Amino acid sequence: MKLNRIHHVAYRCRDAKETVDWYTKNLGMDFILAIAEDQVPSTHEPDPYMHLFLDAGGGNVLAFFEIPNSPPMGRDPNTPAWVQHIAFKVDSEQDLLQAKARLEANGVNVIGPTDHTIFKSIYFFDPNGHRLELAADVGTPEMHAKLDEVKWAMLEEWTRTKRAPKHAAWMHEKEFAS
Repeated sequence: MKLNRIHHVAYRCRDAKETVDWYTKNLGMDFILAIAEDQVPSTHEPDPYMHLFLDAGGGNVLAFFEIPNSPPMGRDPNTPAWVQHIAFKVDSEQDLLQAKARLEANGVNVIGPTDHTIFKSIYFFDPNGHRLELAADVGTPEMHAKLDEVKWAMLEEWTRTKRAPKHAAWMHEKEFAS
């Protein structure tokens, strides 16, 4: 079996309407589907929910559950806030900068652009505390080939040492120099 694509990814939200409004206003996503039940279809547990689906472009769907009978949302206290995030691709660096300006105009705190050499990114949080990234690819085929050549060696070295291999340290030289 070979997978086609991600059908959807689902996260929890505090408030269904607030979430739909935020994603449509700030990221231009279309609200495409809502499903609500008083019982969970897969487990048959009694647990009312609202399940929202947003068009993230290119056949990708971002979904959220509001589950009011559960304790308030939290996050894994042992995982830094920068680790778990959803990254969306934009067409160009210009689009990335326009998105940053739009987000900031809407009161969203934005980090970046961060230069990863093969892509540039901005980072911010949605109203539920989920970290989001917008990324614009800027890498060359040569850069990607260079990274492809070292991926297995990097993984093996990491597995042995749990220290960052330096095979691709060139990617962030400009970012760390600034």
